[in-house]
Amino acid sequence: MAKRILLVDDEPLILKGLKYSLEQEGYETDSALNGEEALDKFFSNDFDLILLDVMLPEMDGIQVCQRIREHSNVPIIMITAKGNDMDKILGLEYGADDYIPKPFNILEVKARIRAILRRTATVPVSPEEKRVIRVRALEVNPTKRTVTLAGKEVKLTAKEFDLLLMFISNRGKVFTRKQMLETVWKYDYTGDDRTVDVHIRRLREKIEEDTAQPEYIITKWGVGYYFTDKD
Repeated sequence: MAKRILLVDDEPLILKGLKYSLEQEGYETDSALNGEEALDKFFSNDFDLILLDVMLPEMDGIQVCQRIREHSNVPIIMITAKGNDMDKILGLEYGADDYIPKPFNILEVKARIRAILRRTATVPVSPEEKRVIRVRALEVNPTKRTVTLAGKEVKLTAKEFDLLLMFISNRGKVFTRKQMLETVWKYDYTGDDRTVDVHIRRLREKIEEDTAQPEYIITKWGVGYYFTDKD
């Protein structure tokens, strides 16, 4: 079954180009020219991914992203103004999985989409990979891609889940920011290390009781991060 993508941009020519290129790749697409229309279509249909421009009239892309995250973990790629780091960081703060600066290369857009859909796809896994991983009150199910903390479900974005699974599957191993980008993002990443720090901070806010003194994801100062090896 073809993957369905919602395209959101206030420039009709950009939407037309994206729609044509992605449908040539076999995707099904729908489009919206503003935030309200995007939310109407999101709540009325099922999508596998959303490509969302930050600069939208009335309700901007960050607000749209925030509203969607209140209800769904569908992967969201933000399209930002080139060089506008604040848009990138804010987009990630509110739950976006990735961002692409304008002007963009359609080949890069396709590569980012493939990478995210590949990570979120249901694939056959080995018996070991099916094993639910439990550490203290935290429980990670790699097959269902679910996380619970003290019996309550924790909603993570695709990137946050991939980071947590990488950490909890390699307890005690310190990952540099570069290693995390290569392992989780899985492509030639053009952003900076702050992207990792934003995702780590958001992940900690969701699974740590006290983010100032984390129990699970620990900082190795001057190097990176690791998941505790203490039970």
